[in-house]
Amino acid sequence: MKKLSLTLIAIVTVASSCTWVKPTEKGASVAVANATNVRRCENVREVTVSVTNKIGFIKRDADKVATELSTLARNEAVNFGGDTIVPSSTIEDGHQSFNVYKCNK
Repeated sequence: MKKLSLTLIAIVTVASSCTWVKPTEKGASVAVANATNVRRCENVREVTVSVTNKIGFIKRDADKVATELSTLARNEAVNFGGDTIVPSSTIEDGHQSFNVYKCNK
């Protein structure tokens, strides 16, 4: 029983540090910027994305969660003609909002 518990803990720990979200071909070309970089860009819309921030009772690595949220937002931006995203909220329970901009016309 102890061996099974240790194995389960090891699996959950490894899984919690994995990155599951990959950029699409078009999403990879979307820039991540800050508000000062998009002053001359057209604000297209806001998107809210979410990922799993914990597996069972173990929280996933915060940097991995942030990276996945950014990747999801980049992938979404292309669906609306955007080429740049700017975070518009903090990360809360695996959710974050981003403004989508079109900077290259």
